[in-house]
Amino acid sequence: MKVLGIETSCDDTGVAIYDSEAGLLINRFSSQIDIHKIYGGVVPELAARDHIRKVIPLIDAVLKETGLDKSSLDAIAYTAGPGLVGALLVGATVGRSLAMALAIPAIGVHHMEGHLLSPMLENDAPQLPFLSLLVSGGHTMLVDVRSLGNYKILGETRDDAVGEAFDKFASVLDLPYPGGPSIEKCARYGQPGRFRFPRPMSGQATLDFSFSGLKTHAVMEVARHKLDEKTRADFAYAFQDAAIDALVVKLQRALKQTGYSEIIIAGGVGANKLLRERIDGLAKTLGVRAYFPSLELCTDNGAMIAYAGYLRLVSGYEENLDFSVFPRWSLESLPAIDNVIRFESDSIS
Repeated sequence: MKVLGIETSCDDTGVAIYDSEAGLLINRFSSQIDIHKIYGGVVPELAARDHIRKVIPLIDAVLKETGLDKSSLDAIAYTAGPGLVGALLVGATVGRSLAMALAIPAIGVHHMEGHLLSPMLENDAPQLPFLSLLVSGGHTMLVDVRSLGNYKILGETRDDAVGEAFDKFASVLDLPYPGGPSIEKCARYGQPGRFRFPRPMSGQATLDFSFSGLKTHAVMEVARHKLDEKTRADFAYAFQDAAIDALVVKLQRALKQTGYSEIIIAGGVGANKLLRERIDGLAKTLGVRAYFPSLELCTDNGAMIAYAGYLRLVSGYEENLDFSVFPRWSLESLPAIDNVIRFESDSIS
């Protein structure tokens, strides 16, 4: 089965083709960083408009590059949520329309399920069950992945996601958007120990996260200093150090609570080198295995959508011709993949 995956949940247009026999055939995306960086964050209307411009040419390009015709496709998977409603509607409309024209199935995929399952696309894939730290610009959560489609959220952010906090603090430091890579690059030249920021909620038994207080503390500290190049680097180091410490502390606590021996890191912030190093160190200390998707699978991409859609389609999942997108959609509301039923959520048709 060849499944075309379309990802348009936020500010990256992703298209991929997954083949159940040959694996991932192609994974391509178009970034909107240049569009949004002048605003310091994603502008929903501009994101949707760029998806409209890019998605169909990108579909044509991946078909041409793989030498496939549209008639070779067996199904189409698209991101149905959560995400920006305008952006989601672009992918859903294109995916549904193309599927109807080709008389093949189409399926709406949960964006976060795609991230959770993305490590399964690697040659060295984790074994279920496992613990996942899902970190991105819009989400920060610890998920107990018990089986395919059976997810339990152990902890999540109470305010800003970690990627969002990076974006906001980068703006304060006059660093370019997106903030995560900018702060990581700047922090390489920072002096350890000059500034020390709080590790939010690290002393609390809960597995929830909070990054708003860290951001506020950091902003107030910046206001007390002249922001020259060296001080900027020192602030970037302190902020990254604190944010990653907060993630690792909670991850260690969740490992102890679940007793799992395998962890995966998913989402765009999972590309952060320091985060990978500290989680690798934690894994060695605790005698567990850590899995990191390749960098192209960390960010939003069509490959994870194609693969998650494939799993649900082969398990018998069916959808009617009418469709909805889900700006808010609980991961825990998904049916198990081995016993699929139609989902329900707060939707916008």
